[in-house]
Amino acid sequence: MTSRSATVKRETNETKIEVTVGLDGQGSSTIETGLPFLDHMLDQVARHGMIDLVIRAHGDLEVDAHHTVEDVGITLGQALMRALGDKKGIRRYGHAYVPLDEALSRVVVDCSGRPGMDYNVTFPRARIGAFDVDMLREFFQGFVNHALVTLHVDNLRGRNAHHIAETLFKAFGRALRMAVEVDPRTEGALPSTKGSL
Repeated sequence: MTSRSATVKRETNETKIEVTVGLDGQGSSTIETGLPFLDHMLDQVARHGMIDLVIRAHGDLEVDAHHTVEDVGITLGQALMRALGDKKGIRRYGHAYVPLDEALSRVVVDCSGRPGMDYNVTFPRARIGAFDVDMLREFFQGFVNHALVTLHVDNLRGRNAHHIAETLFKAFGRALRMAVEVDPRTEGALPSTKGSL
């Protein structure tokens, strides 16, 4: 991992999760959540965000996926916030449009220090394999609440549920990559007129 990196552990009666984030990475990932579809989506974030990710989660999947998915989002958010440190010199804002065949999604992020999410995604079916698509919103909400970012997630078109989900996570990774990138022109200043983020 790199200097802008962090490891966070979260343990509750429902889940045990450890996340390590390296913001200046090569897009490598080791992801084991017990949910293969979620692993696949998180791998997209690492690869397209050029963020190194190690995520190991053990949750009460015998109940359902909700606790694991949400808590992975929470822990990833905490790790990102810790890895960003004082946020000096970052670009702060990031956006990406990502297509996959007929599907097209847009994600916009602001490392604002304030949690806020606008999520506009409609899936053509309730499940992708065994994975409940409602859980994707829970992942993003958990992330937003603990990374303290503003996140807009919009699926603009698509017919295939897997394609839609994949465009969301690829765009999320690309938008994060832009937002957390260090801008050498700022000379380490905070990208805010308030003087704090």
